Amino acid sequence: MNTIKLLFVLCGIIIPFQQKTDGEFCGIKNTSFNAGEVVNMTVYYSTLGAYIGAGEATFTTTLERFNGKAVYHAVGVGKTYPFFDNFFKVRDRYESYIDTATLKPFKFIRNVDEGGHKIYNNVTFNQTANTAVSTNGVFKITDCIQDVVSAVYYARNINFEKYKAGDKIPFDMFLDDEIFHLYIKLIGREKIKTKYGKFKAIKFKPLLIKGTIFEGGENMTVWVSDDPNHLLLRVESPITVGSIKVDMMGYQNLRYPLSSLVSLR
Repeated sequence: MNTIKLLFVLCGIIIPFQQKTDGEFCGIKNTSFNAGEVVNMTVYYSTLGAYIGAGEATFTTTLERFNGKAVYHAVGVGKTYPFFDNFFKVRDRYESYIDTATLKPFKFIRNVDEGGHKIYNNVTFNQTANTAVSTNGVFKITDCIQDVVSAVYYARNINFEKYKAGDKIPFDMFLDDEIFHLYIKLIGREKIKTKYGKFKAIKFKPLLIKGTIFEGGENMTVWVSDDPNHLLLRVESPITVGSIKVDMMGYQNLRYPLSSLVSLR
């Protein structure tokens, strides 16, 4: 059970969409999160309709300097619980150094151990020369490229008020030394009850590539808070065996009050 990749997949392993990234999002400004924010997520797994806790993930941001520039150092750490370690042990760490002025990444580090399969990749982006230097070589990139962590924070700054249900919002991302032309499809607004509480939420669907865990098509659904934080609240998806649900279970140092919260559990 890959906990951290599940959370990144909403901005990540998505079916290619052959459309140039909208220039509006090149150099988007941060209006949704603070340095010092901490968000805790729990992953639940089900085969017979009853969800049980399988793992957890934590996202943190700190304000640092990178090559003389102010950056958000965003870190996502995921792990399975001891019981699920017996079936598929996950210990993942993803890091991104994100320009505070443009939300473009300068550096991305992927250090994962998933069922004994280990991957390490250290990527430095030159957004001016449109190159990425990774552990495996030098690659050409498109304008305004995102990595798998920066894409999560980037997506939180989308102005959903400018879109209507059914609209597709594209951007480009670099992962595993490849460029993916991605989009999310806005579904609309609704109230949702999670393990944490009841929220007013914005709902959308990423289109997934069929892989070893996830089915292809519009099978994953994502909800973020319908307030200026655009905090990730829930992810639901069928997988090859059973289904998974990921809920936000705790937070610290949000930029704004969580005004979308209607009631606690």
